[in-house]
Amino acid sequence: MVKYFINKVIASYYLAIITMSLLSHLVFTEAVHAADGKLISTTGVTQVEGTGGSGIVPWATLSGYDSREQISANAFISRANVDDYELDIIGLSASFYDRVEVSLAQQKFTIDATGDKIEQDIIGAKVRLYGDVVYSPWPQISAGVQHKILKDSAVADALGANNSDRGTDVYLSLTKVHLGAVFGFNALWNTTFRYTNANQLGLLGFGGTNDNREIVLEASAAVLLSRHLAIGIDYREKPDNLDTSEDDWKNLFISYSPNKSISLTAAWLRLGSIAGVDNQDGIYLSLTGHF
Repeated sequence: MVKYFINKVIASYYLAIITMSLLSHLVFTEAVHAADGKLISTTGVTQVEGTGGSGIVPWATLSGYDSREQISANAFISRANVDDYELDIIGLSASFYDRVEVSLAQQKFTIDATGDKIEQDIIGAKVRLYGDVVYSPWPQISAGVQHKILKDSAVADALGANNSDRGTDVYLSLTKVHLGAVFGFNALWNTTFRYTNANQLGLLGFGGTNDNREIVLEASAAVLLSRHLAIGIDYREKPDNLDTSEDDWKNLFISYSPNKSISLTAAWLRLGSIAGVDNQDGIYLSLTGHF
């Protein structure tokens, strides 16, 4: 227990140092210039699997501010802390000519009671198929893929996952911003359809008692209170492949983008049951730097 506590303090210390270093660099260094092809805040932030979106849902928007003549890059760091678990995520993404996004994320899931960690790498790609989130009359539409590689499958094996070490999600997202739609404020909605058999994002393996892939629904709605500040909600339907139930995820988030170089997101999470432990509620924090 003492060793676990010390390791947790050290990990939190290094996470804070990395976060503050990135924040200081983005705020105080003139050398950082985000691409300028889109309106501020309309790209969304970085989602838990590394792609552009909200906290738990991918959007049709790409992760950067690049126009059709530009390339952009992003780095992010996030943490979710619920009653019995923690999830730390770091990653990078790049957008090319407002058409294609590629991303790489690493997740570290910690079980508080034992200190055990589960690690997963996610390689993602997204392509804009149609439209612009602001200017086209219909929603922007993008298709994406997330290939997930679970480094430690012991827990997934114990819970009965059929494919315990890797899997691939495919999704289609529709996103639209309506200017001045809510009492003069801009409003955003997103709907994502995901084809998956991942258990708890893949951290508990893939497939199980019910190994059939299924299409699940994910959605977001937000109001942009200013050019820099947005509040909203996310919903993510989850498959039930294991004997332990997997509840749908929900959150209430607030996002602040003081400029096009940085965005900060905080959310209240309601994740339900995870690995048989109910009522997993807590806080999500994320920092994204745009280059």
